[in-house]
Amino acid sequence: MKEATELREKEKEKNSDAISDAKEAQTAVAQALTVLKEFYAKASQATAFFQKQQPEAPEIFDSPYKGMGSESGGVVGMLEVIQSDFARLESETNSAEVSAQKEYDTFMTDSKVDKTSKSKDVEHKTSKKQDESEALTLKQKDLENTQKELDAALAYFDKLKPSCVDSGVSYEDRVASARRKLSHCRSH
Repeated sequence: MKEATELREKEKEKNSDAISDAKEAQTAVAQALTVLKEFYAKASQATAFFQKQQPEAPEIFDSPYKGMGSESGGVVGMLEVIQSDFARLESETNSAEVSAQKEYDTFMTDSKVDKTSKSKDVEHKTSKKQDESEALTLKQKDLENTQKELDAALAYFDKLKPSCVDSGVSYEDRVASARRKLSHCRSH
């Protein structure tokens, strides 16, 4: 967004300069046209006056001088084309500036919306990560405690195992011993 803003500002400055130059050029060309048209008008009057004064017009002045103002290839015609070129340049640059500004505004709006969305997503994911991290810590503590209890139970089992499992007495001997103890308990 920062880069787009810098580029837009440079483009805007360039377009403003081009528009300003085109306006100044149009004004200068309009002034030049006014001067030339006045010159040709005066020259035409002077030639006509000169021809009226002379009894015979020299070959050069067989018609009043009208200058090159109205000819398509003349100076005035060329200046009018230049003036219209500057007007077209100003118009096209104005259109390009409006279009570029609109495109920039759309880009900035879209970027701000995207940035806000991504910021919210980061906040959500950060919060979720923190919750999951806390849950993991609790589960690890539970695992440690359960492992300690299991280790204690296994140690106790290992202590009891010799007396319960393998005492060197067969099954039949144990059953007989249990019956004796039972009968002894009944008699008392």
